[in-house]
Amino acid sequence: MAVGSLDSGARVSRVKRARVFGSRVRRVREGIIYGLLLGCALVSVITTFAIVVVLVEESTSFFREVPLVDFVTGTEWTPQYTIKHYGVLPLVSATLLMSFLAAVVAMPLGLGVAIYLSEYAPSRVRAVVKPVLEVLAGIPTVVYGYFALTFLTPDVLRAVFSDIRPFNALAASLAIGIMILPIVSSLSEDAMRAVPQSLREGAYGLGANRFEVATRVVVPGALSGILAAAILAISRAVGETMIVAIASGQQPNLSWNPLEGMEAMTGYIVQVSLGDTPRGTIEYSTIFAVGLVLFLMTLLLNVVAQWLLSRFREVYE
Repeated sequence: MAVGSLDSGARVSRVKRARVFGSRVRRVREGIIYGLLLGCALVSVITTFAIVVVLVEESTSFFREVPLVDFVTGTEWTPQYTIKHYGVLPLVSATLLMSFLAAVVAMPLGLGVAIYLSEYAPSRVRAVVKPVLEVLAGIPTVVYGYFALTFLTPDVLRAVFSDIRPFNALAASLAIGIMILPIVSSLSEDAMRAVPQSLREGAYGLGANRFEVATRVVVPGALSGILAAAILAISRAVGETMIVAIASGQQPNLSWNPLEGMEAMTGYIVQVSLGDTPRGTIEYSTIFAVGLVLFLMTLLLNVVAQWLLSRFREVYE
């Protein structure tokens, strides 16, 4: 009897030791996974911080020679000419104009596509249409640029606007709008599908038709996701490089006429980076000053997006 009790106690002790060992192994595994995930997060944070440091450091040498007031309020940008002017407004206005026109193109179309896929399209149609739309996001932007230059301007826009320039902001804006269309449609459709089915059924029970349910129930319920998609798409449009560098021209022009050629901030950075501007000169430092402005614009859009998400977020249980 005593021997059986000893054997039973030994088995219990072995089980306890195995459980303790298994618990330690799990903690070690969790610690390794936590460290790897923390490392991934730190890489993105450190990279962003390093970019900011480089932009600020390189821009400082530029602002030692150019007053900040002249840079922000000047209406001429000719750093590579004999008579130099460093007013960034022509580049900023071109960037804002093309981003706005691209949003005007992408937002209604993207929202319409999202409503169709979420509320109208059969599952088979959705399974085909959504991947096809997302293919647009995988097309190289240089292709969009030459599409705007060789097709949109001569074959489409010139038939409507006879005085349009070969390089113009309108063609670039249309190409950017097509490029960001999948961002708006896909993210908005995902937000709409996250709205509980019970809200739709309640609206149908009150006598609403499908269009009323989509526009008065689903869209307001998914408003935070739709706004986030819009801000993300606009941020993508602001930072677009190759389309504006190819289709909109490389001549700074403070104008709000989209039929004229103009140069965006990203287009100017490409122009100087690919040129023969010596490193260390003030002309070379201009790309960092312009890049800093572009970074601040993108940061502002992200802050607005976070505020809109917190302001209009709907929590469903």
